[in-house]
Amino acid sequence: MLRFLTARWVSRVVLVMTMFMWLGVTRAADLDPKAINIQLPKDIKWVKNAAAGSEVATLVGDPGKPGLYVVLQKWLPHHNSRPHFHPNDRYITVLSGTWWVNTGPKYDMEHAKPIPAGSFVVHYGKEIHYDGAKDEECLLQIVGMGPATNTPAEQK
Repeated sequence: MLRFLTARWVSRVVLVMTMFMWLGVTRAADLDPKAINIQLPKDIKWVKNAAAGSEVATLVGDPGKPGLYVVLQKWLPHHNSRPHFHPNDRYITVLSGTWWVNTGPKYDMEHAKPIPAGSFVVHYGKEIHYDGAKDEECLLQIVGMGPATNTPAEQK
């Protein structure tokens, strides 16, 4: 009889502990929106730029206005920019794919350098560069201070 009560008691304790753990997990899932903002991939709004062969999603701020901004830039295969510069430094992390970059006013993607996923790059303000994707899509996170204008600088 004592053995049966012990097994029964253990079963009840396990059941009660499981219920408390489940309640704790449920409560943890209710995050305070004043403390955190989460954007899941399905909620990120992408804007296509068919002419450039890219898509952009603004996560924080507005690149066209003064202040901090964070954007995702997706280069589609076989698309890239022409030589240009920005007024301010831009801090770029390659999230996926291979990003191809080159510098200077003469457009020459044949000599562009491959930058693999996980790399961090700084594009210094007022310095001429161009970049994009070759055979695969590449995804970048770009952080900078706006306004993030784009001034063409190609020498023909």
